[in-house]
Amino acid sequence: MRFSISTAFVPVDQQLPIARAADELGYHSIAIPDHVVDLETLATPYPYTPDGARRWEFSAEWPDPWVLVGALAAVTTRLRFFTSVYVPTMRNPFQVAKTVGTAAVLSGNRVSLGIGIGWCLEEFELLGQDFRTRGKRTDEGLALMKELWESEWVEFEGAFYNAPKLTMKPNPTERIPIFVGGLSEIAFARAAKHDGWIGDLYTVDEAIGHATRLREIRAEVGNDRDFSFITALTDAFLPEHFVRAEEGGVTDVMTMPWAYYFGLSANIDQKDEGMARFRDEVMAPLEKLTA
Repeated sequence: MRFSISTAFVPVDQQLPIARAADELGYHSIAIPDHVVDLETLATPYPYTPDGARRWEFSAEWPDPWVLVGALAAVTTRLRFFTSVYVPTMRNPFQVAKTVGTAAVLSGNRVSLGIGIGWCLEEFELLGQDFRTRGKRTDEGLALMKELWESEWVEFEGAFYNAPKLTMKPNPTERIPIFVGGLSEIAFARAAKHDGWIGDLYTVDEAIGHATRLREIRAEVGNDRDFSFITALTDAFLPEHFVRAEEGGVTDVMTMPWAYYFGLSANIDQKDEGMARFRDEVMAPLEKLTA
């Protein structure tokens, strides 16, 4: 099992030291969330809480994920980076392809693109993008971006996006994995066609249930390549809990290790200590149990 540090709501000035420590301690990756703005008043309910309220305070910082990846890649050597999740249809797909592709090149192919279709109508409207067509535009935009990353010359004609013959440089030298977030059957079907799925906060039993359903859908679409199942686990604390999750299909766990020891409001020294303790008390024993 691989462990990712979630940087949701972590102050920007702590991000580089956390990445350096994670790189040295053997964590697999950094998970970076995405919002362009945080509107004071929303009619759209947040879909991941029972009452529709947002989980964060207005003081939460949302650095641009790809600018952040560039900075984090410069101070690490092996750590990977993925978005959890990025909403490409709030942007032009050509600009997304350029930004993500450049980050992949500068990081030495340590980038994966985690995407969602988005939930906030008001944010789409602010950025001048159609909310109703976001699912179809996601699928078409991903197809276009893959062409831009992987082909020398691209011509593209779609329902929403068109391109005359053109080239986009620099090209990543390895394929950029695409992970898909969302809990609906449509989201599962979209993820099954790509390289992985990104979940929210689930119990081990819930995560195993989702992994089982995704295996079924992947078999239906004939996707037998490596597939990442990434989620946060609310009731896994001991190595044996993570063993059970891995046996049930969870490949990657997003975590804030300091929260186990000091809570979510830990300072940077406590975050460093928490990452080291989690490595010693969970990750190292887990490696022995699964060897």
